[in-house]
Amino acid sequence: MANTYVKIASVTVGSGGAASMDFTSIPATYDDLVLKVSHRATVNIGIAAVLLQYNGNSSSYSYRRILGDGNTAASATDTISAVAIAQGGNATANTFGNLEIYIPNYAGSTNKSASADNGNETNGTTEYLTLIAHLWSNTAAITSIKILLTSGNFAEHSTATLYGIKKS
Repeated sequence: MANTYVKIASVTVGSGGAASMDFTSIPATYDDLVLKVSHRATVNIGIAAVLLQYNGNSSSYSYRRILGDGNTAASATDTISAVAIAQGGNATANTFGNLEIYIPNYAGSTNKSASADNGNETNGTTEYLTLIAHLWSNTAAITSIKILLTSGNFAEHSTATLYGIKKS
């Protein structure tokens, strides 16, 4: 069965960076959502976690992550809303990570699951690839999404685009 992607909204971070990228008033007219993000953090540390908040809520999240960094592979679980790792300002200049988040049945009346895959290119020996199974234990329809970092801001030219998917 073919899927039809419809662009709902897009955000591009301007000069000086931004603490978050926000999508509000998400219509309940689609079956699923896809969020595509090109990201870079302004912090001068190695990495920052990329977090999601649905409907302004910062609780009731959990995830299972598989991470590879070019040398080792690891898995972890936690009770935060992490979906990715963003490279910091000390990574190779002008490189951005890529992230795709698939949110099925976002307007339904069950807990909201999502899957995320993320890759960061640094032209170095440590490249982060992550796969995340994400859960928001809340039955409310998702009407807004905020993307933020655990520290620092999103760097200029980071972008996020939200698509609605209609199954045909």
